[in-house]
Parts: sequence; structure tokens; C-alpha cells
Amino acid sequence: MRVAIMGAGGVGGYYGGRLAQAGHEVAFITRGEHLRAIQAAGLKLAGAAGDAVIASAQATDDPARLAPVDVVLFCVKLFDTEDAARAIAPLLSTGGACITLQNGVDGQDRIGAIVGDDRVMGGIAFVSALIESPGVIRYMSKAPSIKFGEADGQMTQRATRFRDACVAAGFGAEVVPDIRMAQWHKFVGLTVNAALTSLTRRPAGIVYHDPDIVALASAMFAEGAAVARAMGIELPDDIVAWQIQNHRNFPPDMYASMYHDLARGRRLELESLSGLIVRKGRELGVPTPLHAMAYASLKPFLNGGRADL
Repeated sequence: MRVAIMGAGGVGGYYGGRLAQAGHEVAFITRGEHLRAIQAAGLKLAGAAGDAVIASAQATDDPARLAPVDVVLFCVKLFDTEDAARAIAPLLSTGGACITLQNGVDGQDRIGAIVGDDRVMGGIAFVSALIESPGVIRYMSKAPSIKFGEADGQMTQRATRFRDACVAAGFGAEVVPDIRMAQWHKFVGLTVNAALTSLTRRPAGIVYHDPDIVALASAMFAEGAAVARAMGIELPDDIVAWQIQNHRNFPPDMYASMYHDLARGRRLELESLSGLIVRKGRELGVPTPLHAMAYASLKPFLNGGRADL
């Protein structure tokens, strides 16, 4: 398959690297020192399930130079969604599909408004990874996987073909019938993990094993779930207990990606994480005081500026 990775950071770099290892024609769209390092020495994966080097990785900062592809894995930060969608639109000109693996729950709608809703599938990434240094992706997950699906729940040929390519490349992949429910199930936890590892400046091994912080996390999980249900998203009754146990099983040294952005003085995805929970809560009449606290506390760093860590 011909695959383009829009945003070759931790998530895009990992999945794209594995697909390239498996023999697929993968192009990495990135920029700066990371781009130059990949062009000079290839893309390197380093982590729990072994290291690898994709020596001949194709990398560019200009999607217009690439031919149309079968799949675009869309992995940019949420605040770059519209600009990136316009950049990859020509890559879908022959009928390819864009699968968003972004953190939030509204990415596919924002991309679809630009490239066409029929060209987009929602998706979820289950991997902890980051750019350790230019050209090097460090991943902490032992069994990374993705879930994705069509907006109408259909099991299409394009979806199953890409699923099979992912599984053959060595990571889990599942086509799910209700991708919005699956996204919100993850989002209820993701927003809390982003907020708490950023606010406390401590990893999962500390945050989810401190009873006072766990009580705070539980209340925040409940706020997110209440917003989802008010939107008509069907979540399981035990989602709060499930999220607590799931977060306790995270690698002890794991931080949310927003923490890494905060630590490096980069722009934050806050508006599309706790910010979205707060805005939707106000719109639907659902109280979200703890997410509002997290949003307000991190807002001074919204557009970058290193916190005193």
C-alpha cells in the first residue's frame, strides 16, 4: 500500500515505521531537524519490543511533491488540523482515505469539512511514543495498536485492507462499528491523564497510585462521561472504574503527550482536551468544575512558554 504519515512524531513515526518495515511504500511528512535527520540517516525506532532502523525512509515537508496514496495517517496536533487537512487534500485525489489518529474526538469532522466526509475515518492510537531526538522515535508501549472505523459503521474494503496491512506489520488493528463511542471511551481518560500529569509534573506510576489524586481523577472521568452521555454517546456504566484500573496499568514512567509539550515550552492541545469538555458541558448544561480548573490552570501555557518544572 501507499501510505503517507502526516505528522511523523511519536504516533505517526511509530506506526509509519512499522508499515515501512513491512514493505509498504511510506512517506513521512514532517519538518525541521526531524526531517533532516530522517533524510540523512533514516528513521529509527527504539523501545520495549526492539529497535529498528528504516534506512531508506522517504521524508518531506511538502505533501504536494507526493503522488496520491491509499491511506493518509493523520497524526498532527489538534491545533494544526485545518492547515494539515488542506495540505494532504491532493493526496486523496484518486480515492484514498484519511484516518485520523489525533488525541481528540472532533478531528474527523474538521478534516472532513476540507477533504470531504467520505474520505475520512475516525481512529484511535494506543501507543506511548515521542521524538527522543531528531530522527529517533522512542516508544514505551509493549503492544501498540489502533482502532478505526467508517462514520456509518460499515465494514468497507478500504478499512479491512488497511487493518490487515497493520496486523501484518506487527501491531494490533481493529475496525470498529461505532468509532465515536470508541473515541469518547478513550477521550474520557485521555483528557484526565493529560491534565493530571501536566499539573502534577509526575508520571502515571505516581499519579494513579496516590489515593488523593485518584479521587480527583475519578471525579474528572465522571465529568467527561457525563458530557459524552449528554451528547448521546453510549458509554458503559462502569467506565470510571475501568479508567482507574486502566490508568493504574500504565507504564510507571509514562506521561501524557501534553506534559512533554509543556516541558518543552510548546503549544498545548488544551483547547481540544479539557477545553472541549468544558465548552460542551456549558452547552449541554453539564457541570465540569474540575476540568474547568485544569483548563484554567494550564491556560497560561496554551500558546507555549516553558513551565517551571
